[in-house]
Amino acid sequence: MSAKTAITSLVLASALSGALATLASAGPMTDGEKAAATAARKEKCFGVALKGQNDCAAGPGTTCQGTSTVDFQGNAWKFVQAGTCTAIELPNGKHGALASK
Repeated sequence: MSAKTAITSLVLASALSGALATLASAGPMTDGEKAAATAARKEKCFGVALKGQNDCAAGPGTTCQGTSTVDFQGNAWKFVQAGTCTAIELPNGKHGALASK
């Protein structure tokens, strides 16, 4: 096997591994994860997630974690400490919301 072939194989294996890890982490939240968030006094805060970093259900066409398509997408949410959502200031001058925007 030449050095070029070995490097190409290594890069391909690394890319495949990364893709599989991403798919595994992007599944829907389990009931246990939801219960843990509630127990930790977390609440859903809409419009504060960065692209691809929402916690779950980012609106029509999306169903799971990491599926928001733009920063601060109004219908994508993140869990935040209870009572802090509406105080979160966004770069566009808006604030987090307790309901989908």
